[in-house]
Amino acid sequence: MNLNIEQITQGALSLPGEARALLADRLVESPDPADDGRLHSLWAAEAQQRLQDVRTGKVKTIPGPDALERVRRSVARHLDAI
Repeated sequence: MNLNIEQITQGALSLPGEARALLADRLVESPDPADDGRLHSLWAAEAQQRLQDVRTGKVKTIPGPDALERVRRSVARHLDAI
C-alpha cells in the first residue's frame, strides 16, 4: 500500500471523532526512534525541575486519594457537558 500524506490525511479526517482522537494519541505517542535520546533528556530535565519545585516548596503535593478524587470530579463534569 503506497499512500501519500494527503491520502492518509483525507482517510484520517473521514474517521469518526473517537477514532481520529485515538489515531492522534497513537501518533503523538510514537516519536521517531532517532529522537529517543533527546526526548529522554528532556523528560529527565523536566523530572529534575519538578523535584526541585517540590523540595523548595514552589509547588505543593497532593495526597494520591485526593488527586484521584479531583480527577474523577473533573472527568464527571466534562462528561456531563457532552
